Amino acid sequence: MEIKKVAIIGAGTMGHGIAQLCAEAGLQVSMFDISEQNLNNGFENIKKSLKLLLSNGKITEEDYERVMSKISLTNNLEKVIENAEMIVECVAEKLPIKQDLFGKLDKLCSPEVILATNTSGLSPSAISQDLEHPERVVVAHFWCPAELIPLVEVVPGEKTSTETVERTMAWVKQINKQPVKMNKECLGFIGNRLQLALLREAIYIVEQGWADPEEVDKAVEYGLGRRLPATGPLKSADLGGLDIFYNISTYLFKDLCNSTEASQYLKQKVDAEKCGTKSGEGNYKWSQEAIDDITKKRTDLLLYFLEQDKINK
Repeated sequence: MEIKKVAIIGAGTMGHGIAQLCAEAGLQVSMFDISEQNLNNGFENIKKSLKLLLSNGKITEEDYERVMSKISLTNNLEKVIENAEMIVECVAEKLPIKQDLFGKLDKLCSPEVILATNTSGLSPSAISQDLEHPERVVVAHFWCPAELIPLVEVVPGEKTSTETVERTMAWVKQINKQPVKMNKECLGFIGNRLQLALLREAIYIVEQGWADPEEVDKAVEYGLGRRLPATGPLKSADLGGLDIFYNISTYLFKDLCNSTEASQYLKQKVDAEKCGTKSGEGNYKWSQEAIDDITKKRTDLLLYFLEQDKINK
């Protein structure tokens, strides 16, 4: 059953991007936030994103007006879910907050309404553990920026029904994104487990003094990063030869970072309030000009890949 109306709970970084995607696909979208300022900021960010697409010739003025007309705003929870067939939660990444919200939604919504969480790695089983209808709870994890990254991880909880998973997969395709279905949940799902494994080794290389952050990043940007859009790690291993990768693993696995504790390198940065672009320094020092430059570079590249995805369909 095709989804016609979606409610977005939370108008922050992810919420407004998902709202934009749904509206671009022709769905009616209602966006909620308890903060009037956050709600308005989210709406303005949608306008800004669409105007970027307009300036790049990806959409027309008519497209812009059509998409904006599909989106409504409210800070009334009961109003936002009215007639919605899919509700996507994008609130703070804290289990008690999500459990409380889903408890309210479970009581307010009819049982056939899908309750999706955009959590980056929390357990859907834990989120839905006290609900009357846990079978309609599922993870739909979009990647940031949601309007530019195709991936959406679809993850069932222990009690999620097959119908909920399949309807969610169909909805992700309906809004022109690429769903990836997990058979069962695990912490961090697929993407964040791989991303954090790579980050752990990257930090370890810097900590050991083997290379500076700039050189580690260049090794990915000009090496792995060029290959991975076409072939993921398992396809790459097949192309290179599993015998070759096995032989490398016999000596290299022993030397890789295998710490199960959070990185002290990261802790020291955070304790010093060097959290990256938000504070002006992290692994690098960031001026506003540098932030604008790297953001534009990333956006241009992601727009290029989106265009290629359309061509290759």
